[in-house]
Amino acid sequence: MIDPEMEQQYNNRANVPEHPGLLAEWAAKSAAWEAEAPRKALDIVYGDSGAEMLDLFFADAADAPVHMYIHGGYWQSNTRKSSSFVARPLVDAGVHVAVVDYALCPAVTIDEIGRQIRAALAWLWREAERFGGDPDRITVSGHSCGGQLVGTAMATDWGIFAEGLPHDLVKGGVSISGVFDLAPLVDTSINDKVGMDPQTARRNSPLFMKPATQAPLALYWGGDETDAFRWQSESMAESWGGKGAITVAEAVPGTNHFTVLTGMDNPTHPATRGILRQIGRG
Repeated sequence: MIDPEMEQQYNNRANVPEHPGLLAEWAAKSAAWEAEAPRKALDIVYGDSGAEMLDLFFADAADAPVHMYIHGGYWQSNTRKSSSFVARPLVDAGVHVAVVDYALCPAVTIDEIGRQIRAALAWLWREAERFGGDPDRITVSGHSCGGQLVGTAMATDWGIFAEGLPHDLVKGGVSISGVFDLAPLVDTSINDKVGMDPQTARRNSPLFMKPATQAPLALYWGGDETDAFRWQSESMAESWGGKGAITVAEAVPGTNHFTVLTGMDNPTHPATRGILRQIGRG
């Protein structure tokens, strides 16, 4: 049964009727960046399924930091190919950037998506030196459900996930309009394809996880978003700040759930600056 209040708070496409044009803008910016990027490696397979692929955009620097970006779409839509525009200012600042895909619901579960994101980060750690990256300077960011996946990655016990991985594999995370308590989504149309029950929602909610390290977590959201998205980020900052992580929470004025991401091809965007600060470039 749909909860009308939660539906109104979390159905971003209904709340932003102009979203098709904004998604098209992301795709156009990403296509332009992919064409112009001076050094890149596209369609790299990092896992066993056909969906587990990433694109790498290389900075003109050796032993450079590595950043991974995770697209949003409530675990059921979008792709790395419409998200890579966020890499432009990071590459310009001397950072290697991976833009990652994962399988989508309902073909897979949200638990499996979390595993795939961990697998992508493990692949980057193992391969970083081969492409000129520093495996000891890996950070991650994501938008919307990508923010949830950032939290999941930062709560991962990497030694349990795979042998030989360092416990502090992720050195920092940035979320843009993330969701960290998934319980409110269970009784919304968003869950039609995701298929969470209350136990699955709780298990995949970073709000209730313990950060694996004290790595910094920065959280941003659109100033014109619903109260629910402000609450999600502020609650995550309070929760993880109380568990020892270094957290920052900041609204981006005059932006909604989509336009908050659109500006991330600009190095002055707060979230882009947050990423650069975490890797010593800001």
